[in-house]
This record gives sequence, C-alpha cells and structure tokens, in this order.
Amino acid sequence: MGDLLNVRHLTVAFPCAQDGGLSTLVAVRDLSFSIAAGEVLGLVGESGSGKSVTSLALMRLLPPQARATGEIKFGEAGLDLLPLSNDAMRPLRGSQLAMIFQEPMTALNPVMRVGDQIAEAVLAHSDGVTKNAAWSRAVTAMQEVGIVDSERRARDYPHQLSGGMRQRVMIAMAIVNRPRLLIADEPTTALDVTIQAQILDLLRDLKQRLGMAILLITHNLGIVGDMADRVAVMYAGQIVELAPAGELLRRPLHPYTCALMASVPKLSGGAARLTAIPGNVPRIGNFPSGCRFAPRCPIAKPECSNAIPELVEVEPQRWVRCPFWK
Repeated sequence: MGDLLNVRHLTVAFPCAQDGGLSTLVAVRDLSFSIAAGEVLGLVGESGSGKSVTSLALMRLLPPQARATGEIKFGEAGLDLLPLSNDAMRPLRGSQLAMIFQEPMTALNPVMRVGDQIAEAVLAHSDGVTKNAAWSRAVTAMQEVGIVDSERRARDYPHQLSGGMRQRVMIAMAIVNRPRLLIADEPTTALDVTIQAQILDLLRDLKQRLGMAILLITHNLGIVGDMADRVAVMYAGQIVELAPAGELLRRPLHPYTCALMASVPKLSGGAARLTAIPGNVPRIGNFPSGCRFAPRCPIAKPECSNAIPELVEVEPQRWVRCPFWK
C-alpha cells in the first residue's frame, strides 16, 4: 500500500514584532511523516505542541503571513501542495482532503441551516449538480453519520442541535464528497464520554466503508490506542517518537512518551494521585537550545542542551528523537 500523504521537512514560521523589529517564530520545525491509503495515523501531544498548526498547514489554511517550507506530497502522483496557489488548492480542499475542526459551534455558520451548509460543499465540488440533488446528498450524509430524522434535522440551525449532533454535522460535511484523507482535529473535544465513544465508532465505521485515510489529532492516548495504526508523538513543534500504535503503547521509548503514558488515569488506581509532567510546554520563541524536552526530562544529561537530537530509526519502524532512549 503506497503513501497517500508524504510530508518531508515541513517547517512553519510566523512573523512577530519584537524589540522594535520583526523576528520569526518557528512553530513547527522539520516535520516528516507519511500516511498510507486507508491508514489511521494518530498525532498526539500536549496543547501547544504544534498539532493544529500542522493540520492547518496540510490543508493550506494557515494565515497569509505564515511561511511554510518543505514538501507536502499528496496522491499517487506526489503532487506537492505547498507551492499551489489558492485557486489551484481550492478544488482539492473539501473533495480530496477534508477536515473536522475542533469546535463545531464556531466552525458552522450560525445563520445557515446545517443542510444548506453541507449542500454548499457538494455544489462547490460537483459540476452540474442541482441544488435539489445537493440537498439530497446532504441529507444522505447526515443519515450516514447517524442523525435520526435527517430530512427534518437538516432544516435546523446549529444552535438547535446538541454538541454531539453538531459534531456529526461537521463529519457529514467532511465526508459528503468522499475525500481520500480526513484530518480530524480533536474530534471529541468537550463531548461527554458516551458521545465521544459514538463519534469514534462513527469514524471507525466510515474509515472501513469509505476506505479513507485519517490523521487523528488528539491528546488522548486512549483514543489512538483504539483507532490508530501508527502514532506520532509531538512536542514543542517536533516529532519525538513515531511507531506502530500497539508497540508504542506497550513500550514507549522517548521520555516524553513515557511521561504521557504515566499520566493516563488507571482504572485500578483507586484514589491515588495522578502522575503529572513537571513544567509546561515551552512557548513559541522560548524553545530551549538542544533537546526541547530536556528541562522537563527525568533522564536529561548536560549534553542534552548542546544540540537538537535527530529523529533516528532505533528499531524497525520505530523512530525516536533521544540518544538516551534505552
């Protein structure tokens, strides 16, 4: 199975006024990963690690002042998305690549019926489709994501729907044109655990039925354990570990991944205090020299501050950015 998406040395920087002049803040540096057709890749890390910036770069939705370099090659022909103009990118966005945004209440238009918003995505990418046909496809998409009485609910406005229902509308809008790659950015944020489980079951079912590849962005390691084929762990704008999901969860190698695993609540833990990672993810522009996790790392050595470690394949299909991973 070939790569559907191949990202190489992706770097995203933002201009910033500082000390009376203009400087550049690098949010994501030298990111490389791939996603095969039909694969689910989990991208995990704490808030502020650069996950959402990465997803916006893949969709070419970064603000105009942002500067992205590297390669984002999509499809069997290896089309590089980064050099494309907005006009050239528009036919791909929403048809070949689609995205579920974090907060549906802000992503949906509050003054448009949800059915019209889904139908609008159909009309934007299907020549010769009538409004009635687009509406029918919107209703069908809502049925596919488990919305009962979808013909009636399609006439509702976003504020008339529950949080879980709005999330399903966002998913319906993303899949209505049958994209080959679906980027799900924290698709279960702010939902209760029952609705979370339903949304994840829905994504799993759609992946099986439609054959989509999924980039699943989350901070929840339990989610990636249930859904992902491989996992990329991200910290301070860099991937620090990349491995098959089962192997990574059974035996994490990078100290940051180990710390994330240790902080997951255990059902057998009773009332024991949760393990916390000391400190915080450094802010953009305040990244430490050398290893960015070193100030919070329990095994850090003086030489960790000398240079940024390389992401190295230490075992077959296991990549780690730490020379002391053993």
